[in-house]
Amino acid sequence: MKKIAIYGAGGFGREVACLIQKINEKTPEWDIIGFFDDGIEKGTKNEYGVVLGGINEVNEYPDNLAIAVAIASPKIVEKIVSNITSSNIYFPNIISPDVIYLDENNIKIGSGNIICTGCLLSCNVDLGNFNILNGFIPVGHDTKIGNFNSIMPSVKISGEVTIGNRNFFGVNSVVLQQIKIGNDTVIGANSLIIRKTKDGMTYVGSPAKIVSY
Repeated sequence: MKKIAIYGAGGFGREVACLIQKINEKTPEWDIIGFFDDGIEKGTKNEYGVVLGGINEVNEYPDNLAIAVAIASPKIVEKIVSNITSSNIYFPNIISPDVIYLDENNIKIGSGNIICTGCLLSCNVDLGNFNILNGFIPVGHDTKIGNFNSIMPSVKISGEVTIGNRNFFGVNSVVLQQIKIGNDTVIGANSLIIRKTKDGMTYVGSPAKIVSY
């Protein structure tokens, strides 16, 4: 089996450990060696493994090692990935065995994505790199999603939607068909996006409007 570690030892990191266990139940593939985390002391243990260190320990790892970056903040994920410089490290897609593809031959998926249980990808879906689909998320037909997006549970993405990079979608938010979402956008929980968003803004409500804090 191939060695894998999870970057992020918090709640979502532990969920990803469970997801990897589910993958192994169907097809034994991964040997979880532990976690990396820059904010938790080396040697700290949880029910799924031990923290092996932070970014320095990742870059010093002597053998080939898969990393799943299990952190909800798009900007932090991007920073971590950019700081991993070792040629020994690679980023597989971690995909729940129960994910449904309406046409698996007509779907593109990059690298480093985490797709959790209950998700559905329709036809002609293009998913970039390092995206998190955190459970029970339908993605409609002809949708293109860029890189480093964090999509929380039960978000609904309609058909012909275009999503850029580093966006955060709160729990149970909805994006209607043919909407374009650019970069660095935050969409609040239970919010409904009915028109194109502006980069770097936070949207809350139904229909969603720009808010500032």
